[in-house]
Amino acid sequence: MRWRSWNAGEEKGNMAEKKNLKIDETLRKLADDTWKANTRTSSSTEDLASTTLGLPGDPDCPQCHGLGYLRLDVPLGHPEFGKVHVCSCRQEQVSQQVRQRLFELSHLDELGELTFDNFEPRGHVGMWPRQADSLEYAFNDSRRFAQNLEGWLVLQGGYGCGKTHLAAAIANFAVNLGVPTLFITVPDLLDALRFAYNDPQATFEERFDQIRQAPLLILDDFGTQNATAWAQEKLFQIVNFRYINKLPLVVTTNLSEKDIEERIQSRLNHPDLVTVVKILASDYRNPSGDHGYHELSSLHLFPGKTFANFDLRKDENLSNEETRSLEKALLAAQKFADNPKGWLILLGTYGSGKTHLAAAIGNDVAGTSYPPLFIAVPDLLDHLRATFSPNSNVTLDRRFEEIRHTALLILDDLGTQATTPWAKEKLYQLFNYRYNAELPTVITSSVSLEEMDPRLRSRMLDRRLCEIFAITAPPFTGMSETKPSSPGRRKHK
Repeated sequence: MRWRSWNAGEEKGNMAEKKNLKIDETLRKLADDTWKANTRTSSSTEDLASTTLGLPGDPDCPQCHGLGYLRLDVPLGHPEFGKVHVCSCRQEQVSQQVRQRLFELSHLDELGELTFDNFEPRGHVGMWPRQADSLEYAFNDSRRFAQNLEGWLVLQGGYGCGKTHLAAAIANFAVNLGVPTLFITVPDLLDALRFAYNDPQATFEERFDQIRQAPLLILDDFGTQNATAWAQEKLFQIVNFRYINKLPLVVTTNLSEKDIEERIQSRLNHPDLVTVVKILASDYRNPSGDHGYHELSSLHLFPGKTFANFDLRKDENLSNEETRSLEKALLAAQKFADNPKGWLILLGTYGSGKTHLAAAIGNDVAGTSYPPLFIAVPDLLDHLRATFSPNSNVTLDRRFEEIRHTALLILDDLGTQATTPWAKEKLYQLFNYRYNAELPTVITSSVSLEEMDPRLRSRMLDRRLCEIFAITAPPFTGMSETKPSSPGRRKHK
C-alpha cells in the first residue's frame, strides 16, 4: 500500500473521486494562501523558515510537502478510500497532543501525588493479617501491570481500601513513560460522552473514539454510575472494543462479580486476559474506627470473649455430665479455631456458654487471619429485609451473596427468628449453599434439633461435615452455688 500526498492523484471520472480532488484543491489552496501571506512579510531566509511552520507538517517532508496529512492511494470502494491520515512527519506532535488531551480529561494533575512510592503495601497499623496480605498482593500486581501494560487488571474492594490510589499510581507511572493514558471515573466518563453531543470542540464520535482507543484506559469507581440502558450500552461498547483489540484496561469497583452487567462480566472473567484482585483492607480514612469487621458483624461487641477466660464453672455444683459437656465444647471450639473446617454446632440453654465459645472462635481466627462474619440469625434476616427499602444502597442479591460466600460464618441464636415462610426459605438457601460448598460454619442454638426445620436438620446431622456438641449445664449466673443439702439437689441463689 502506497501513501499519496494531497497534491498527488488524478481525475478518475466519477463523483466520489471528484469530491476528493475538490477537497485536495481546497486544502492545497489554503496551504498556498497561508504560505503566500506569510512570505509577504518575511524578509530573510530565517523568517521564511519560521513562517512555513504555519503548516502543520514538516515543509521538507517528501510525502506531504508540509501539509501534514495524507490519503492512501487505494481504489474506489476500499475502506480507506478518501480517509485522511496523519503524515509520519508530525506523528510525534499528534501523539503529544493526544497525550495532553487525555491527561486533561483525566485530571491526573490532581492525583499526581498518588504513586507506588508513597503507597503502604501492608496498610495501616492494626490491620488483620489477611487484610494486609490482600493489599500487598494488589500492590504487587498493580506494579507488575504498570511495568508491562498487558492484559486487564480488576481491583475489587470496599471504600477506602486503596483501589483508586493503586489505579492512579499505574496511570502516573505510565504517563511518566510517555504512554497516553486516560484515568477517569465511570460517572465522569459518561458525563463527558453526554456533553460531547453539544461540544463545539469535538463530536460525540471523536470523544467516544478517544476514550475507547486510549492506549491505556483506567476506569475508576465502576458501578457507581447511573445504570441507564444508554450508559450500560456505552460501557459495554468501550469494554468490548478493548476486549476484541486486547488493549490494556484497569477497572476498580466495589461491586461483586454478580452485580456487574452480564456482558461486561463475561469479558472480565476471561482467565487469560484478566487478573482480578480482591482487596480486603478496611477504610484507610478511618483506621481508628474501623477494625476490619464486616459491616454486619457484631463480633466487635465481644472483644473479651476468649478461650482463656471461658469459665468451666468449677466453683458451681455442676454434675459430672454438665462439667464434661462444657469441657468437650471448649476443646471442640479450640480445635475448630485452629483449623476452621466443616460445621461446628453448639446446642444448649440460654446462658450456657454457647455464644462465648462462638465469639472466642471468631476472635481467635481474626487474630491470625481475617475477622469472620459473626451475626445473630434474627439480625441477619433484618439486614436482608432492609434491602427492600428504597433508601437501601445494596440489593438483596448482593447482601445475600456476601453472607453465604463469607469465609467463616458464625450464626448465633438459630431458632429465635420469626418463622415466616420467607425467613425459612432464606435460611434454607443459606444453609444449603454452605453445606454443598462445605464452607466453615459455626451455629449456636437453644432449641433442640427436633424443633428445627427438617431441611436444616438434615444438613446438620451429616456427620461427614458437622460436629454437634450439647452443653447440658444450666444458665451461668456468675454466682457460685452452695453444697446441696441432700444428694442430687442444688440450691440456686
